[in-house]
Amino acid sequence: MSLRIGNGFDVHPLVEGVPFFLGGIEIDWHKGSKGHSDGDTLIHAITDALLGAANLGDIGEHFPDTNLKLKGIDSKVILEKIVILLAKNKYKIINIDTTIALEKPKLLDYRPKIKNCLCSILKIQQNQLSIKAKTMEGFGFVGRQEAIVVYASVLIESISD
Repeated sequence: MSLRIGNGFDVHPLVEGVPFFLGGIEIDWHKGSKGHSDGDTLIHAITDALLGAANLGDIGEHFPDTNLKLKGIDSKVILEKIVILLAKNKYKIINIDTTIALEKPKLLDYRPKIKNCLCSILKIQQNQLSIKAKTMEGFGFVGRQEAIVVYASVLIESISD
C-alpha cells in the first residue's frame, strides 16, 4: 500500500454581479467568485490537492488561464478530467478535508448539495469528504467580503492491478 498526501489552496476575488459557484453548485448571493473559469475555489483547491498528491503538476499546468478555449469553463469538467487522470495513474481517493474561509453567505444549508455534487464527481462516499466553513471575524480581505479562500487536504492510495 502506498499512501500519498496532497494539499491545495485557492483564492478568488468576490465581485458584484458574477454568479457564485462553489463545489459545483450555484450559491444565491449578490457577489460571485471571479476567475478565468467559473471561479469555483472549492473545486480548484481540491483539484490542486489531488494533483499534488499524485505528483501530476497543478491546475495551471493542465488548465492554463492563457488558453482562451478554457475561458468560463465549468470547474466540474476540470474535476472530472482530474478524476480520470488519477484513475489512469492508478490512484484512488481515501479522503478529502476542506476548509472554506468566507465571511458571507453562510454555507450550512448548501453543504449537503455541495457534498452530493462533489462525491458524485469524485466517485467517493459522503464520509470521505469533509467540508468546513469558517469566517475571518471581519479581519482581512476575506473578512471584508472581498475574497474567498479555500484549503484542501487529500489522502490518496496507489493501487495496482
